[in-house]
Amino acid sequence: MFGRTVLRGLAVTGRTGVLCVAQLHVGSRHGLKYGYLAYMLGERITKRFGPNSKIVTVEGNLASGKGKLAQELAEKLGMKYMPEADQYYLHRLTGDGTVLPDKFAGLCSLEKFYEDPKCSDGNSYRLQIWMYCMRMLQYSDALNHLLSTGQGVILERSPFSDYVFLEAMHKSKYIRKQCINHYNEIKNVSIDEFLPPHVVVYVDVPAADVYKKIQEKGNAAEKKVELSYLQNIEDVYKSSFLPQISETSEVLQYTAAEAQNVEQVVEDIEYVKISKAPWTEQNDVTLHHLRILVQDKCKVTNLFNLPTYIPEVTVGGLDYDKLYYQFRSLVGRKYATGYNEDIGDKYIWLK
Repeated sequence: MFGRTVLRGLAVTGRTGVLCVAQLHVGSRHGLKYGYLAYMLGERITKRFGPNSKIVTVEGNLASGKGKLAQELAEKLGMKYMPEADQYYLHRLTGDGTVLPDKFAGLCSLEKFYEDPKCSDGNSYRLQIWMYCMRMLQYSDALNHLLSTGQGVILERSPFSDYVFLEAMHKSKYIRKQCINHYNEIKNVSIDEFLPPHVVVYVDVPAADVYKKIQEKGNAAEKKVELSYLQNIEDVYKSSFLPQISETSEVLQYTAAEAQNVEQVVEDIEYVKISKAPWTEQNDVTLHHLRILVQDKCKVTNLFNLPTYIPEVTVGGLDYDKLYYQFRSLVGRKYATGYNEDIGDKYIWLK
């Protein structure tokens, strides 16, 4: 599968910055990797948790103002803000952080999707399944930060809502039914390994208003998005995602005008009571095993590397090897993070 083209052999370790927010220690202690010995010696995750030790995702259509809201909420709540994962999320965590060509990022292009969403080469589905992989990696980073530090995290969207765009693509006839089946097969064996967000904030902006805003302020590529596609995104959010996620997460919905009152949203998040499984069922043992998983990006990527093939995402063996060795020859990409002399890593033989 194409995902293995870029992810094979990458020992990715995202380094969390050390900040001081709301008197919380929000960096992994001493930069050491958590393991079974730490648990045996008495380290317990729940001891770090406080009132704002939550995963909060801000959802909404394109250009709905969710990014600005998420950033303001993080500042006021003393939580870590993670902007929406893009196509190049993996690149920024590895090597020297340089964004690489699209051939190393899922062999897909967002600009091409806007330009020709029905392109016969399968770009639309490759983009969507790649974005699911990137959101899984980012969400694992968010969980790892929460479990390592106790500081809550606010994200724009998550892998739990990623299928909204898949369904919208299918309704718009951008992708085939077989793509839906392939996506669900991968999702069904990967998403359940993670805990859902504690709180989901949905910013409800009508598709017509979103379309108007994009035409006024969007870039040249975004302006080519179809109103029907935006309407399908809104419909799937309301008819499928929100009812489904409300079974496991607390859902707060706001209109565009209501979302402008950030203080009220902050108060709602602070006072919301987390009363739904599976978070209420967790203890130090289950959280220990989750932390072991999410800190190991090779284990995370293995969750969605399955030997299932459809034309849209299948790469030939020769092309695969060519891309793999080209990737390994790039600066800082030959070995695992911390072991590459070409980007200044030191004391390699002592690690």
